[in-house]
Amino acid sequence: MKMQTVLVTGAAGFIGFHLSQLLLSEGFKVVGFDSHNDYYDPQLKAAREAQLLEHANYESVKGRVEESGLLMGLFETHKFDAAVHLAAQAGVRYSIENPRAYTEANLMGSFELLEAARAHPPKHLLMASTSSVYGANTQMPYRETDQVDHQMSYYAATKKASESMSHSYAHLFDLPVTMFRFFTVYGPWGRPDMAPYLFTSAIMGANPIKVFNHGDMQRDFTFVLDLVRGIRLLIDAIPERPQDGKVPDGDSLSPVAPWRVVNVGNGESVQLMDFISAIERASNHTAQKQMLPMQAGDVPATWADNSLLQKLTGYAPQTSVEDGIAQYVSWHRSYYDV
Repeated sequence: MKMQTVLVTGAAGFIGFHLSQLLLSEGFKVVGFDSHNDYYDPQLKAAREAQLLEHANYESVKGRVEESGLLMGLFETHKFDAAVHLAAQAGVRYSIENPRAYTEANLMGSFELLEAARAHPPKHLLMASTSSVYGANTQMPYRETDQVDHQMSYYAATKKASESMSHSYAHLFDLPVTMFRFFTVYGPWGRPDMAPYLFTSAIMGANPIKVFNHGDMQRDFTFVLDLVRGIRLLIDAIPERPQDGKVPDGDSLSPVAPWRVVNVGNGESVQLMDFISAIERASNHTAQKQMLPMQAGDVPATWADNSLLQKLTGYAPQTSVEDGIAQYVSWHRSYYDV
């Protein structure tokens, strides 16, 4: 049987690195595409990629997803069995300062990917979205079938737009697409602009941490290894256009396209103060808290209904915040030599 080849965009990123490692461990060939931009420390990306390059079945390609024709050439050369699109300009708050970066990477990047997949279709195209698309929704837990019309950051708006763009391609060109909505992902090799790094670094350095909305925040914290296991299983759950236009209850499958959106979250909402307490226990340090109001573009709570993920794959994330944070803090101590 021919070895399956998977494209992972954003492969030197936090989630892309862990997904690539999992796919390589299961015998896939992985073509990893990444721009290695300087949104955060490129040395962390280089260190992740160095581990991937130890695998004979890993091929690294550097470039920007929005560069015209670059993905087209890769799809033509490799005839991918599946493509997982994780490359994006990330971050809610940075999208307020620099919306152009999101327009280029997230909108033009998605367009270049969709054009390449239209010309050289993989068996399955999977694209990352975000729980931020739920925006002003207050009904919890978030279900994929909820209306998502009121995004509260430009980052979220670009992700919702990429969902709509991919649906049109799925409908017009019979391209099987699964969009996944990520929640608050954390774990070893995590990004230094995210709360686990910021909190752990400050707490262990005896510096104050910024606690927004005076600590009255809840998040569906998803351990990265649980997340990539969910993605791996969804690669095999290829959506099919319903012949009669009828969609089963609770399924987000489109009535007019082989297209679906799936929450990949832990399925529980954890208080931010409990998350901070877990870091305190794992690091054996006490946090100094600076209580601040809510930041622009942020939401007070997120919580995934992950029953569709379970229905499609038989899998649900397993890792408790206590265990996940212990693994993160252990990696943090080692990598940053604390």
